[in-house]
Amino acid sequence: MRAYDLASDYPTVRPDTPVIEAARLLAGQDLPGLIVVDDRGAPWTILAGTQVLRLAVPQYCQDDPNLARVIDEATADVFLRGLGDRSVRESLPGESPELPVVHPEATVLEVAALMARTRIPLVAVANPGGVLQGAITLDSLLDRVLAQ
Repeated sequence: MRAYDLASDYPTVRPDTPVIEAARLLAGQDLPGLIVVDDRGAPWTILAGTQVLRLAVPQYCQDDPNLARVIDEATADVFLRGLGDRSVRESLPGESPELPVVHPEATVLEVAALMARTRIPLVAVANPGGVLQGAITLDSLLDRVLAQ
């Protein structure tokens, strides 16, 4: 089985997409992350749902989880509003991790190894020209491998 056998259409966003829009897409389609594409439609990076949370959750609550407990429930329920008009680009980590992209001919083991190495449950499948062909999620990978 090859990556092209597992790849399916997958939503994308651009670096200038408002991060609140990306959060709605993540939640609305129950996705582990989104593929961020450049102007050519080539994968630029992966925006994991946890990166959206990292930007939305106040830093003091990340640094000391006990402080999150003292926030009243009404305020805690609307913390995502703090994202405001920030862009996807602003929610990405400062470092440039390995981009989880494979060639359509990659084997299932290559895809699994990339997911394991990058700790990202989403791999983009792009042709040699860099154009996105689809994506493989951890769920779809495990479903297909366990069905064998």
